[in-house]
Amino acid sequence: MDDGEVELRGNMVELLRRSILYIEPVDPVYWCGALRKCEGRILPCLRNHLMVLGLLAFEVTVHRHQLYFRLHNDLKLPPFSIIFQGITRQHLDHGVLPCIKYFINFFYYRFGLEISLIVAVNVIGQRMDFYALLHSCALLAVLSRRRRKAIGEVWPKYCCFTAGLMVLQYLLCIGIPPAFCVDYPWRTAAQPLTSNVIKWFYLPDFAMRPNPSFIFYDHLLLLCSSLQWQVFEEENRAAVRLLAGDNVEISRSLDPCSFNQFIPVDNFLHCRCYLDMVKVFVFSYFFWLVLCLIFITGTTRINIFCLGYLVACFYFMLFGGSVLMQPVRYILRLWDWLIGYTCFVIAMKNLLSLGSCAYLDSLLKNGCWLIQAFSMFCTIKGYDVRKKETLYKIML
Repeated sequence: MDDGEVELRGNMVELLRRSILYIEPVDPVYWCGALRKCEGRILPCLRNHLMVLGLLAFEVTVHRHQLYFRLHNDLKLPPFSIIFQGITRQHLDHGVLPCIKYFINFFYYRFGLEISLIVAVNVIGQRMDFYALLHSCALLAVLSRRRRKAIGEVWPKYCCFTAGLMVLQYLLCIGIPPAFCVDYPWRTAAQPLTSNVIKWFYLPDFAMRPNPSFIFYDHLLLLCSSLQWQVFEEENRAAVRLLAGDNVEISRSLDPCSFNQFIPVDNFLHCRCYLDMVKVFVFSYFFWLVLCLIFITGTTRINIFCLGYLVACFYFMLFGGSVLMQPVRYILRLWDWLIGYTCFVIAMKNLLSLGSCAYLDSLLKNGCWLIQAFSMFCTIKGYDVRKKETLYKIML
């Protein structure tokens, strides 16, 4: 019996053991959304529904209370959703407390794009499958625009892409009714796919259902990106810019030596207050903190990808703080290359996760050098792969 017949026989045994089509009869009403009996445990059974109902009631209560308060005191609706009234961009440099109030009001207005990108990377890291690869390609497409204004132009398409992807995954989790007693073609083909490959492609399956918790991460990404879409629209309004400040990028043709001519705030290097001390730490030492993170990323594992981080780290350290005194165009070009390389590594690791999670046994036999060169190992639970101890013994 060859390897193909052994694999086919193993697939059939797995289907008979795990697929709901072959274990017991399935009631079709559950696929239509019927609730199961709580059997005396009503509160634990309806906990999620009651939580959503409570949050909706709380939101409506707060909204109605604010509306009544404004109508009763003849107040106008603010142009921007804020918590602390009277705190604008002019109060940002007046002290630590006004600075904290300003960022509570306008933190997402200032850093919403960065938060959305961080959430997108978190989605990719939590999934590491085919849809994470699609998210990686979308991230590359967005960051390739470089400028904030250009990113804002394509951001609605990115939000639609995220929403469409989430709806598609929801439909895949539902699948076809098991009452039809028809299995999926990737299980009944002459060369059926393994459970690991089905899981990586997030295909519906009766033996290994898609993990619905992955949709939660996509939902967080859609929430953050939708809020950022609103920010892109509001930052074009004059009333919002007067209240929160503008998000216009600095000109790339400026010389850092002449920045003091365009900065409206006082020089914080004299440290006249605690806020100036915080600014000195952020603007003077954050560059070295980022280099430390790049160095840690490059030395945590030994593979080809980490070599690029080490080269970037030593290049920045070779020139030191003098890099920050170069023209803005030169500085941003260096960081654009570093960001582009990071996105490329993220996309490649997602692509290689197909081999490390689905075809690891085949790579151990025929491509052990590939595993060592890229440090390939599966980081997501649910895949049927060998343990790390066994993998290290085979590699050695």
